[in-house]
Amino acid sequence: MSDGDKPSHPWYPFRMRWPVTIDEAKREQGSIRENVRIEPLRKPPRFVAGVDVAFSGSRMVGVASVFHYPEMTPTEDALAVAKIPFPYIPGYLSFREGPAIIGAMEKLGMKPDVVLVDGQGIAHPRGAGIASHIGVLLNLPTVGCAKSRLIGGYEEPGVKKGQWSPLKLDDGIVGVVMRTRDGVKPLFVSPGHLITLRESIEIVLTCCTNYRIPEPLRRADRLSKERRRVLSRDREEKSPLKFFIDLNLP
Repeated sequence: MSDGDKPSHPWYPFRMRWPVTIDEAKREQGSIRENVRIEPLRKPPRFVAGVDVAFSGSRMVGVASVFHYPEMTPTEDALAVAKIPFPYIPGYLSFREGPAIIGAMEKLGMKPDVVLVDGQGIAHPRGAGIASHIGVLLNLPTVGCAKSRLIGGYEEPGVKKGQWSPLKLDDGIVGVVMRTRDGVKPLFVSPGHLITLRESIEIVLTCCTNYRIPEPLRRADRLSKERRRVLSRDREEKSPLKFFIDLNLP
């Protein structure tokens, strides 16, 4: 990595480098996969964050929303705006959304115990989805919570909340397909880093109170889209934008 790479944040051990080509991205994912550890949480979680990204023209908005766990009350939100550095290519989501997510996480005043990511963990062709990537970079437990399948085979789970079936790849299990609300489409849950599959299932289910999507992810999604509307108006008015924007969100 070059001397011009972004200095590391105290939370994570690796200096940031965001590839700009597919070959670079493949090599980076290989490095990330070597550092992924699927192991039990070191302590019971008290704060769970959700991260999501919305897009507006050439820019994107990343939001991190932290909740008390298991009470599921919102605690803190942080936001970052960045230029989109990488095209949309299935399997390489972390290189497109990662800078905005990391930017938002850097702005949090607290360090969450677990981070839910709208995307895959180890249920990924190279075992390093966006949840795994963010987890390794931040050195935090992460869970992939995706709305659709990227890889693997499964049987449809039961229709009741909490029912799930294994997501299988070759001879192993890389996640679960889980019903998070009675009668709705299932979510694809896989551990990202520093957490087990069973712990991932428990946390996602606890975070799903009245809706299909876990509350931290729902809030991050809503706030990112609200800020996107502001960016869209600013772009239409040709107003200058800062690279990062801090908000004290309700």
